Amino acid sequence: MAAMNGGGTRRWGWGSARAEHQRADAQAAKDDAAAAFYELDTAQRDLRISIETLNAVDDSPAARKAVADFADFGSRIDQVSHEYISAVDAHDLDRDDLDAGAAARARAELAKARQELERVRGELQRFGESLAPLLSQAETQLARLAPAVERAKQGLLAASNALDATRDSGLKADDLAGRLAALSPDLTKLNEGAGQHGVQETLRRADRVVREAEAVRGEAERLPERAAETDKRLASLRTRAQALHTRAGQVEPVLSELRRRFSAACWQDLQQVPAQAAKSVQRAEEKLAEGRKARDEQRWADATAQLSTVRALLNSADEAIKAAGDRLQRLNEVSFDHTKEVERTRFAIRDAQRLAMAGRSTPDPSHAGPLDDAVARVDRAVAGLTGRHPDYWHLLTELDAVKEAVQRVVEQIREQRAAGQ
Repeated sequence: MAAMNGGGTRRWGWGSARAEHQRADAQAAKDDAAAAFYELDTAQRDLRISIETLNAVDDSPAARKAVADFADFGSRIDQVSHEYISAVDAHDLDRDDLDAGAAARARAELAKARQELERVRGELQRFGESLAPLLSQAETQLARLAPAVERAKQGLLAASNALDATRDSGLKADDLAGRLAALSPDLTKLNEGAGQHGVQETLRRADRVVREAEAVRGEAERLPERAAETDKRLASLRTRAQALHTRAGQVEPVLSELRRRFSAACWQDLQQVPAQAAKSVQRAEEKLAEGRKARDEQRWADATAQLSTVRALLNSADEAIKAAGDRLQRLNEVSFDHTKEVERTRFAIRDAQRLAMAGRSTPDPSHAGPLDDAVARVDRAVAGLTGRHPDYWHLLTELDAVKEAVQRVVEQIREQRAAGQ
C-alpha cells in the first residue's frame, strides 16, 4: 500500500511538473505569438500611412497596383490574425486543471500562429521595400505641395500689385484685370487644400496659377512701355506717310522723262505707280487713324494690328516710288554707256569659267552648258540695242538674269567640291 502510495505520489509529482513545464512553454509561445501579432499590426499601420500617401499623390498604374496589393495583404493579415486570436481564445493557460497534453496543443497552435504572423510580416516588409521608388516620388510631390501653393499665392499678389500700379499711371488694363479675376476660383480651391482636391490636381492648379499670374504681371509691368512704344510708332508712321505723300507726287515727272527719252518697253510697267502709291498712302492714313483710335481706347492688340497694316502699306508705296526713280537712274547710266554693265556681266561669266576649270582639263558639262548659254545671252542682249530708242531696260533685265544664272552655277560648283565630288 505504502509502495503504491509512494509510486503514485511520484507519478503525480512528475506529471504535475511536466504540466507546469508545458504550461510555461505554452505561455512562452503565447507571448511570442502576441509579440508577432503586435509587430505585424504595427508594420501594417506604418505601411498604411505610406499607401495612403501614395494613393493621394500618385495616380499611375504602378501606384494603383500597389494600393490593390496592399488591400490583398489586408485580407491575408485579417486571416492570420483571426487564426492567432482563435488559438488564444481556444486555450486558457491559467486553468488549474490544465494538463500537459492541452498545454502542448496550445503551445503547438500558438507557435504555428506565430509562424504565420511572422511569415506574413516578412512578406509585408518585402512588399514595403519594393515600394521605395514610388514612395520617394510621392514624398517629393508632397514636398513640392506647400511651396507650390505659396508661389501661386505670391504670384497672384504680385500680379495684383503690378495691375494696381499700371492703373495708377492712367492705363485701364481691363483685359488684364479680367484675366486676373478669372483666377479667383483657382485661389479658392488652393485654399481648400489638397485633402479636398488631390495632391496632383493641386500641384497642377498651382503651376497653372503661377504661369497665368506671371503672364498678367509681366504684361501689366510692360503696359506703360507698350503705350509709349505705340505712341512712338504712331508718330513715326504719321511722319513717314506725310513724306511718302510728297514723294508720290514726284513720280509723275519721273515717268514723263522716261516716256520722253526711252522706248515704251522701258516704262510701261510703271504706268500705274502714281495711282498705286497714292492709294497705298491714303489707305495707310486711314489705318493710322484707326490705330490712333484703338490706342486712345487702350485696345492694344487692335492698335498693334492697325500699325502693322500701315507699315505694310507704306512699304508697298515706298517700293513703288523707289522703283520709278531707280529705273530712271539705271536707264540714264546704261544709255550713256552700256559697256560698263555688259563688261561687269562678262567678268562674272569669266570668273565662273575659271572656277569651273580649276583642277580640271575639261569642264563639267553641267557647268559648261549654262555658262556658254550665259555668254550667248549677253551677246544677243547687246545685239538687240537697235533703233532710235533702244530697249535698254531689256538689256538690264537680261544682264541681271544672266548674273543670277552664273551665280547659281558658282554655288553648285562650290557645293559639289565641298562634298568631295
